[in-house]
Amino acid sequence: MPDVASLGLRVVDGRQLSEEYRAALKPGETICDAMGRARELPRYFYEIPSWDAAMKIQLSENFDLWEFIQVDVRENELLRRFPRYVPCSITLLGVCLQRLRDRVGTLIHISANGGYRSPGHRLSRHASPHCWATAVNIYRIGDAYLDSQREIEKYSLMAQETLPGVWTRPYGYEAGFAEDHLHLDIGYVTTVPRDAPGS
Repeated sequence: MPDVASLGLRVVDGRQLSEEYRAALKPGETICDAMGRARELPRYFYEIPSWDAAMKIQLSENFDLWEFIQVDVRENELLRRFPRYVPCSITLLGVCLQRLRDRVGTLIHISANGGYRSPGHRLSRHASPHCWATAVNIYRIGDAYLDSQREIEKYSLMAQETLPGVWTRPYGYEAGFAEDHLHLDIGYVTTVPRDAPGS
């Protein structure tokens, strides 16, 4: 994994951003998860200056930053423009996905809105690890679309065997389940980079 300096991105304290960005990102604020447990949102972010930069920055050998920040009009309008801010823990997610990619031996495709989503995204109804940049929704692995119980459970098991502590949504149609993708997350991880401003 590239070290922070090699990413070429500025680390920012979200509490030092403009009021508009603070309202959208809610750095360090507490929100509740689906079970009502309080979770503290990330405070430190990488500043992504442009889409071109996101396409050039590798988080790991086979994953580039742009793959984790594709969002649609449900994202806060401010956060669809550049500069964009993504929690620093995204580097951990990149490493985890690389381990899974090495295990499956083929391409892994992340869904739009399936990587980082801000607390202001309309899909963020509660504290989801997507808001921490520690969750992904994978819709395809190699030629296999993950839209059946067989495929989702097959790759869910591989992820659990490869990534200690990872959590995957079970197959199903109810809230908290997934029927057309593999959701995996590494929990509510926050990262404070060494020498981060204000730390």
